[in-house]
Amino acid sequence: MRDPCPCGRSAGFQTCCARYIGTGVAAPDAGSLMRSRYTAFVRGDAAHLLATWHVSTRPASIELEVGVKWLGLAVKRHTPIDDSHAEVEFVARSRLQGRGQRLHERSRFVREGGHWFYVDGDLL
Repeated sequence: MRDPCPCGRSAGFQTCCARYIGTGVAAPDAGSLMRSRYTAFVRGDAAHLLATWHVSTRPASIELEVGVKWLGLAVKRHTPIDDSHAEVEFVARSRLQGRGQRLHERSRFVREGGHWFYVDGDLL
């Protein structure tokens, strides 16, 4: 039985998000990069989050909140703006200390040097 991908796609982890996490392989679009970033949150992979964050807005470091249980991702919309800009609207559900949380965001992405990067987002 294959390991399911945390991003929610029907493909197994190895054929879905794993190919973009820590491999240097560029995600083909902003939606795929966003899914790999969600998967990095689920797996506690801060290195992938930093590596895929655009240098103009990337923090020096990030600390992932201990005890968060990620419950699911729903990509509501992936909107290519042009060849190097896109937006992805998503809802990510989690639980911390028994309390449910919902993150609804419209994220902005830019492609440079053949790689997509997360720039920033607006909470909805």
